[in-house]
Amino acid sequence: MSRKVDSVKDINDSKETWRLAVRIMDVWSVVNNKGIEHLEMIVMDSLGDRIQVLIRHDHLLKWKEAIELQNIPPKGYFFKDFGEILQGKCKTDRLEDIIGAVSEINHIQSNTPGKKVVVSVVLKDLKGNCINCNLWEICGSKFLAYYNDPKNNGAIVILLTHAMVKDGQVSNAWSGSKLLINEDIPEIQDFMSKLPTNEQKEKPTQSAKSLSNWSGGSQYSPVERFVHNAKCMSLSQFCKIKHETLCVTVATTLKFVVSKYGWFYYGCTRCSSKAPNPEKAYECSCGQKVEQPIPRYKIEIYVSNGESKYRFVFWDSECAAILGMTAEFMHNSMVENGEDDPMVYPDELEMLLNKKMAFRVKVQPTFSQASVWKLCDDEAFVKEIENDYIVEDNQSKTEYAKLVPNKENLETSAQTLSTSGENDPESIILMTPAKDVVIADKGEEVDFEASGATQLSGTKPSKKLKIEPSS
Repeated sequence: MSRKVDSVKDINDSKETWRLAVRIMDVWSVVNNKGIEHLEMIVMDSLGDRIQVLIRHDHLLKWKEAIELQNIPPKGYFFKDFGEILQGKCKTDRLEDIIGAVSEINHIQSNTPGKKVVVSVVLKDLKGNCINCNLWEICGSKFLAYYNDPKNNGAIVILLTHAMVKDGQVSNAWSGSKLLINEDIPEIQDFMSKLPTNEQKEKPTQSAKSLSNWSGGSQYSPVERFVHNAKCMSLSQFCKIKHETLCVTVATTLKFVVSKYGWFYYGCTRCSSKAPNPEKAYECSCGQKVEQPIPRYKIEIYVSNGESKYRFVFWDSECAAILGMTAEFMHNSMVENGEDDPMVYPDELEMLLNKKMAFRVKVQPTFSQASVWKLCDDEAFVKEIENDYIVEDNQSKTEYAKLVPNKENLETSAQTLSTSGENDPESIILMTPAKDVVIADKGEEVDFEASGATQLSGTKPSKKLKIEPSS
């Protein structure tokens, strides 16, 4: 007597053996750092319910013979609504398909020792909702290659499969995620055709540091965008922070901290990454062939608020916006006047001091400093943040900033930041992909060593991927 076919939605830990009739929606191979390979698949039953499956290394050959990887039917996509992501109506142990138009590029981190390639972009859906999307390693490099190709003009629509969702933003998983950029498939072409005509012709640019020019989702004001997912606190509370944390504060620039490297570094001519050797040509991870690295600002300044003081690191784009000149121009002017010592601070840098500003920073308690990500010195902007968002010392608990799209309170949680052992232009505030999420046939958590699965992060426990009912 044959066993009946079970449904994906019925799978639980009451027994170890289940019989499923499923369609393979997607399949990929994963090789860990020991060279051990396993397969992972997304399968769907006749009811439309999906589950992730892991084929262990010791069963690999049997399964490779049983399925033809080249003949897997075209993937069916199940796109997650951006509104649900922003409202937290999604689970972090599920992988989602994402599609959206790139409205701006927040940051580019190049591949340097101790760092991984990552590109942070803002994705916008057809309703105007915006979310952050972090593209790591292969996906980030693929995006940069496409973006930097002069033949590619106009809007960029990306489709990211099996994306991880956390804290209102998404990122590709270590394995399994696929990035499609403006490809000739119905889903992307249909999305592109529904964009306003003017947006179809506009290629996204790297974000300007002047927040008053931000043109993201219409339901968020520049201030709301500035404080999103950050802890808003007074400067005096920075000393209590024990781990890298994204914060918003208001402070006044006080005086320079003379670093042993001076006021600039040599970097790429296109992005802000540091050159491996200031005297040699090289090809940057952003794709730029650099014949001669150029000076870029890196200035450490003490900022104060009342009696509190903290060291902030200001990077190239922020300094250039305030000073109205590039570090290359300022350095060349000094050389023309017979001065080439980076320890000599030009008088023009004094324009950075005695300014009251709102700061969005990554506090790095290990180095007793904060890296400036965004800033604004507009008086009304600063006053609104200071009056409406900053948590004072006498409050019992530091709260995360809230966004209020469409007049509905959506409380957000703070981003988890990956610890960095360096402080350079590649420091970035991003969600780091967690380790692979794997499911055995019987619904148990898999031992990575025994299965040969990839374990790329030791900071978080492994999770079971939840069965996702069809919608």
